[in-house]
Amino acid sequence: MSKKKIQAIRGMNDLLPEQSPLWQYFEGQVRTLMQRYGYSEIRTPIVEQTALFARSIGEVTDIVEKEMYTFEDRNGDSLTLRPEGTASCVRAAMEHGLLHNQVQRLWYQGPMFRHERPQKGRYRQFHQVGVEAYGLDGPDIDAELILLTARLWKQLGLYEHVTLELNSLGSAEARAAYRELLVAYFERHHEVLDEDSRRRLHSNPLRILDSKNPDMAPMLADAPQLLDHIDAESREHFERLTGLLDAAGIGYTINPRLVRGLDYYSRTVFEWTTTALGSQGTVCAGGRYDALVEQLGGKPTPAVGFAMGIERLILLLETLSLVPQDADPVLDIYIIGMDEAGSQDALLLGETLREQLPTRRIQVHCGGGSFKSQIKKADKSGARLALLIGEEERAQQQVTLKFLRDARDQQRLAQQDLAETLADLLDTP
Repeated sequence: MSKKKIQAIRGMNDLLPEQSPLWQYFEGQVRTLMQRYGYSEIRTPIVEQTALFARSIGEVTDIVEKEMYTFEDRNGDSLTLRPEGTASCVRAAMEHGLLHNQVQRLWYQGPMFRHERPQKGRYRQFHQVGVEAYGLDGPDIDAELILLTARLWKQLGLYEHVTLELNSLGSAEARAAYRELLVAYFERHHEVLDEDSRRRLHSNPLRILDSKNPDMAPMLADAPQLLDHIDAESREHFERLTGLLDAAGIGYTINPRLVRGLDYYSRTVFEWTTTALGSQGTVCAGGRYDALVEQLGGKPTPAVGFAMGIERLILLLETLSLVPQDADPVLDIYIIGMDEAGSQDALLLGETLREQLPTRRIQVHCGGGSFKSQIKKADKSGARLALLIGEEERAQQQVTLKFLRDARDQQRLAQQDLAETLADLLDTP
C-alpha cells in the first residue's frame, strides 16, 4: 500500500534556493536602511495569546473572526499565530519596559499568518517588514517614516512605480461625530450598498469608504469626506506633515477614502500603491495608532508605524525586471580533487583559501566521480575558476587553474602564491 505524499499546506510556500538570493538582497537593503536611520531590530514570537489580537484588532473584525490560526495548547490556553506585527511589538515593548518615558524606534521582519484565499503575491503564511516609533506625537516622525520608505523605493528602483496616498483620521471624538454623519448618509442610500457594506454599516462604517465595488463608486464619491470634519489640532498636524513632505520633494495624493477600521488609529494614515500588480495595489501601509498602547493596558503613548509585504514587493521587482544581477551571486572558485588523496587536499585547500580570501565564494567538490563528471559539475555551478589537484600537482605543491568562463589556457600555479594570484584574477572583470 503506497503512502500518500505529504505536501506543503496550501498558501504556505517553500522558498527555493534559486529564489532566496532575491529575498536576501531585499532584506539586506532593508536592514542597511534601518541602521542608517537609527532604528533597532526587535524579534517577537510567532505565537501569542489570542487575547492580544482580539483586544488590538477587534473581536468583530474579519481577521479575528475568520482569518486567524487559533488553537488550544496542552494547558488549555488559546494561542494564535500572529496575523500582523504591531500588536506583538507593542506587547513586547510594554512587557520589557521600553515605553517608560522613552522614545523607541523599532523595526522587525518575519512571517505572519492569515487563513485567507491564496493568490499571487498573497499567501496564508506571508512575510512583512514593520516599523514602529513610540513616544513621539509630532508630524516630523510621521514624515520620517514616509521619507524612509521613499528612500527604500529609490534604492530598489521602485520610486517611479509607486504613489503615496495620504489622509487624516482626526481625533477619536471628531471621528465619532463623522461616523454618525456617514451612517446617516449610507442609510439614505441603503439600496446601493452591497451585502458586505450592509453588514458593516453599524459595526465599521468607515471601511465602506474603502470598497472596491464599482457599482457603489458614484455614491461613495458623494459621501461626506472625513478630512472636512476633523478637529483643528489634527488639521494642523496634517498640514505640517504635508508641508514637510513638500519641502522634501515627496509627491503625494490626498485620498479622502483612505481609512482604517479600528478605533485606535488617529490622524495620519498613508499607503504606497502601484498599478503594476493589477488589483493588488498597496505595497506599504501605515499611520498613527496613538490609542493602542492604552487599549492593551499601558499608559497613553503616541505611536506611528507601517508594514510592507515582502512577497508583494518581490513580485513587483520581478514584474518590473528590477532584479539586480548581483542579487544572485555565483561561485568564484570550484575545487576538484582528481583522486582520493586529492579529495583531502581539496578540502584543506578550500579552508586555506577561505581564510585568505574571506569575501570569495568557494565550493569544494564532494562525492567523488570521474574527472569528466566533476568538471561538468564545476561548470554547472557557475564558478569562474576551477582548481584541480591530482598526483602531479600534489607532488609539486601546485594546483592546475582552469578558466570556466573564458577561452584561456589552463595553467599551473604554486600553492604558496595561489591566494594572491586568484585575488588578481577575480578582481578583473
